[in-house]
Amino acid sequence: MSATTSRTDGARLDVRQKYQGNDAAASSVKETRATRGTTWKIMNRVLTLPPFLLGALLLLAWYIVTATGSVNAFILPAPKDVFASLIDGFSSGLYWEHIGITLQESFFGFLLGVAVALPLGYGIAKSRLVAYTVQPYLSAGQAIPAIVIAPFLYLWLGMGVLPVIVVCMLVVLFPMVVNTVLGIRTIERELLDAARLEGASGWSLLSAIEFPLALPAILASVRTGLTLSITGALVGEFFCSPDQGLGALVQMALHQYNMAFMFATVIILAVLAAVYYSATALLVKLAEVIY
Repeated sequence: MSATTSRTDGARLDVRQKYQGNDAAASSVKETRATRGTTWKIMNRVLTLPPFLLGALLLLAWYIVTATGSVNAFILPAPKDVFASLIDGFSSGLYWEHIGITLQESFFGFLLGVAVALPLGYGIAKSRLVAYTVQPYLSAGQAIPAIVIAPFLYLWLGMGVLPVIVVCMLVVLFPMVVNTVLGIRTIERELLDAARLEGASGWSLLSAIEFPLALPAILASVRTGLTLSITGALVGEFFCSPDQGLGALVQMALHQYNMAFMFATVIILAVLAAVYYSATALLVKLAEVIY
């Protein structure tokens, strides 16, 4: 009886020690994860400092150069003049009106580019016939700058928003097609063969296998295309819409020899591009959560 009791107590002790060991291991893992999370937060905060420090140094250098008169104000206006021009433009409503027009042109041009680039890139990646047929013309079109194509669109489509949207589409088209083709072609063939054996084909194969696996490359093309759409809108406005949009304000400042106004408008364009890029970063995080 005592031997049985001894064995039972020993087994209970072993079980208790085992659970204590598991609890200790789990606690260690939690502590490690918490430590890593804290470390990543600190690193992220530290990594945000260099851009601000570089910007502060550039702003200081800009102020010193203009304050000492080393550079003529006609070439490089003082920061306070650019800031005053920004305040005047926003307070008068001038910038708000033209920012809305440029955003409209760039966004619809980007959407048109997505509607053309994704199916075209998928067709090039999946069909040699489509690739051999389309790629030479696609490469040739990319070799022609948008600033050369814009005057033709002005003559064909007239003046207004439509030709600017087409210019935006042409600017974002090529990089989006290239990234889409890359994303589709880099999918492992073994995964596709396994999916076909399970009965996937056509739309089911595209939606369940090909699209999720190619999504990182597609999102990279979306980030690039949306940012480049600002450039396309600006180029289109120079030729096809000279009286509206931020491109029109750049030309207005140039004709008036108003460098502060021109610098202020360029700063707005840079901020819009940064906002677009940040918005696509949120899109990437959303895609990571969904897929």
